[in-house]
Amino acid sequence: MSKNIRIVGLAIIGLVVGLVAVFLLTRADAPDAFELSSDDTDNAAGTDSAESGEATEPTVVDSIDGSWTIDSGSQAGYRVVEDFAGGLQDFEAVGRGSDIEGSITIEGTTISVASFEVQIATITSDDDLRDSKFRGDIMSADEFPTAKFVLTEPIELGTSPESGTPVSTTAMGDLTLRGVTNSVPVTIDAQLTGGRIEIVGSIDVLFSDYSITNPSIERIISVRDEGKVEFQLFLTN
Repeated sequence: MSKNIRIVGLAIIGLVVGLVAVFLLTRADAPDAFELSSDDTDNAAGTDSAESGEATEPTVVDSIDGSWTIDSGSQAGYRVVEDFAGGLQDFEAVGRGSDIEGSITIEGTTISVASFEVQIATITSDDDLRDSKFRGDIMSADEFPTAKFVLTEPIELGTSPESGTPVSTTAMGDLTLRGVTNSVPVTIDAQLTGGRIEIVGSIDVLFSDYSITNPSIERIISVRDEGKVEFQLFLTN
């Protein structure tokens, strides 16, 4: 009997190892972190029109002062690191959603007001099981449907994004995840792109600061205790 138990045990271990190996070999690489669009992307001024085959005239913006609202193409989500098989391999897990609302107000070269929120249930990754856990046990989307960021100190850009030169700075704001709010620094890059303002940023997040349970699966997946909130916002006035 003990011999049979050992054989069954070894078979199970072999199956688990095999499944992990297949998973590691077939897993897709995570998307890169957000970066400002380059001049040759569809979001930039002067790109070719796919329909007409003619170059699109750059959009002229007389002034960036005023209120700018989040437009199509905007995304926000998370990036965490998953360690597999006791550290045999690690991967970045990335989830993103495009159901975002928010706006900023600009006065001269200062962003005086800014806020945005994303619908948690719309954030997806390359893994359905991860997405189900994210919406359920991890973020409790039914109870806390949105993640939100609100600027708490004006951002002095120093120069106008209208100049065509990317602007980089650090801002302070309140990040709310799963009903818990913390004051956080956020690194941002901004530029004027085809008549829209583009803002790319990231925020370091420690799970315990937001009462988020670490989603590790014992002996299979170990998720590190910190991650990032990432976003790429396009705004129009």
